[in-house]
Amino acid sequence: MSRILVVDDDAILQRTLRINLRARDHEVLLAGTGKGALSAFFEEQPDLVVLDLGLPDLDGVEVLRRIRKVSATPVIVLSARQQADDKVEALDEGADDYVSKPFSIDELMARVRVALRRMPSDADVPATLESEGLVLDFAAHQATRDGAGIHLTPTEWRLLAELGRHLGRVVPHEQLLRAVWGPGYGSEHHYLRVYSNQIRRKIEIDPTRPRHLVNEPGLGYRLNP
Repeated sequence: MSRILVVDDDAILQRTLRINLRARDHEVLLAGTGKGALSAFFEEQPDLVVLDLGLPDLDGVEVLRRIRKVSATPVIVLSARQQADDKVEALDEGADDYVSKPFSIDELMARVRVALRRMPSDADVPATLESEGLVLDFAAHQATRDGAGIHLTPTEWRLLAELGRHLGRVVPHEQLLRAVWGPGYGSEHHYLRVYSNQIRRKIEIDPTRPRHLVNEPGLGYRLNP
C-alpha cells in the first residue's frame, strides 16, 4: 500500500480522488492549503504527492520547490493552468508529471502507477557511470560531480537508467517515453526536451555543449560513458 498526499482546495475533487485511490488500495492524505500540504508532507512522508497549483495561501509551484529542496518524492501536478509556460515551470522545478484539468480519472490513476513504479533494477543498467568528475550511482540513486552531491528526481533517474541500458547508443524517443512514463506515451517529445535540459543543467560542465546526455535530432538521445 502506498501513501499518497492529495493537495487541492476543492473538497469535491478531494473526495473523488480519495475514493478512487482508496479503491486501488492506497492510503490517502488530504490537504487544502500549501502550508497544510507541507506540514502533512514532512510529518507523514508520503510516497507520492498529487499537487494543485492554485492553492489559497501558497502557490503550488512554491510548495513543489520546498519539497524538492529536501526530497525526491514523486510529485504529479494536477492543475487548471494549461499554458505551456506553466507546465514548463512546474517540470523545471521538479514535478514528475503534469495533468491538466479537466482530466480522466483512469488516465490519472495510470500516471499514479507510473510515478510509483520504482526504477527497474535491470542487469543491463551499469552499477555506476564515472566520467570527468561525474559519478552516477544507479543502485544507490546518488549523483556527484567532483564530490559535490547532485539532486536528481525519480523521473530523471528513470530516464538516465533507460539510457544507461544502451550506453553509448541512441535510444529512440518513443522507446524512452514508453520506458519512463508508461505504455500510453510515445508522441510527447517535449517531455524529453524538458527533462534532458533539466538533467544537463545538473550533470554537465557546460549544459549548452553537453558531453554526456546528447540529443540526436530526429532520432533520440544517447548517454555517453
